[in-house]
Amino acid sequence: MLPPVYITGIGYHPFGRWPNKSLKELAGTAALAAIDDAGLNVRDIDAAFCGNAYGGLLNGQESIRGQTWLRGIGLSGAAVINVENACASGSSAAHLAVAGIASGMYRNVLVLGAEKMVVGDTARTLAALATSADIEVMSNIGLQFSALDAIRVREVMEEEGLDDSALEWVTVKNHANGVHNPIAQFRKAFTAEQVRESRMIADPIRLLMCGAISDGAAAIVLSARPGRGAVRIRASSVVSSPWRLKPNDEPGPTLASKAAYEQAGVGPDDIDVAEVHDAMAPAELIYYRELGFCRHGEVARMVAQRETEIGGRLPVNTGGGLNSRGHPVGATGVAQLVELTQQLRGDAGARQVERPRIALAHNSGGWVGEDPAASVVHILEAETARST
Repeated sequence: MLPPVYITGIGYHPFGRWPNKSLKELAGTAALAAIDDAGLNVRDIDAAFCGNAYGGLLNGQESIRGQTWLRGIGLSGAAVINVENACASGSSAAHLAVAGIASGMYRNVLVLGAEKMVVGDTARTLAALATSADIEVMSNIGLQFSALDAIRVREVMEEEGLDDSALEWVTVKNHANGVHNPIAQFRKAFTAEQVRESRMIADPIRLLMCGAISDGAAAIVLSARPGRGAVRIRASSVVSSPWRLKPNDEPGPTLASKAAYEQAGVGPDDIDVAEVHDAMAPAELIYYRELGFCRHGEVARMVAQRETEIGGRLPVNTGGGLNSRGHPVGATGVAQLVELTQQLRGDAGARQVERPRIALAHNSGGWVGEDPAASVVHILEAETARST
């Protein structure tokens, strides 16, 4: 198990379309909120790990993004490390920060993820997203991420005996959760019929199943001593895309989750609440089995029994998932940790899970070979018992 590492502060700038706000404003808002929630001053922060994927391509700032974000809020002199790892940039930054606290090198570390994707040119934003795959391969076969997810979803539908109603259900579930999340870009519920009637993007993925272009920021503060709620990071695992040469070779998310379970000394049956990477809402169904929440052949049962709804056996994407919360790429992995910290503290309001103790966050980034280029899994625990 990791030496003690705790999430002592959380903060965010709401996700959405913020054409009149700069990336610095988004990042600074989230950072100050997290530092304040931790009961600290900016001078108490020893280091900051800053996740961002497209600031160079979309906003023109290369190399020193974190330094430019944090100087304006008075955080200077501390170590600032910039982390770029596609859609897993924020969670990768958290992984490095965990190592910094666990090693004893730092006392208080800020993890900040931010992205500004609304730049007045959707084609330019989509082109930037496409660079998070092996461009020599992807450009030759003409696939985009929506098409990749469509292929993967189609495979799980055939293998698990799912029909379109399962895809509609998981989309409706997550949008219903997002209604109660103040960070969410889309705080609106949809019916299955509305999802079904939305435009087809890449069969079987429809428009209301897709994450949208988004701006936003999320931040956490990590410390060696517990803060309110005593939310401890029990495991932090990062796996790059594996070579899968045999039919039974395991995908990246499975390898990352197994490593995290071993590190934390728990299993998938111990998880009380989870956030998973659903840039397309039906991708959540893939991760039920890849993260060990069920065996192959049991996804349809989980859907039929509504096990991943709030109130079910294992609530998943209580914050609305990427589909409802939004997906400002560099911020997503940190936003998942914000959501789970709120759940473990008992601060999630109308979307609160009943007395969760152990939580899992799964964040993926980019695409290489048959898998995400990076798969990141964190396991959190509320060490202090709380009443409902």
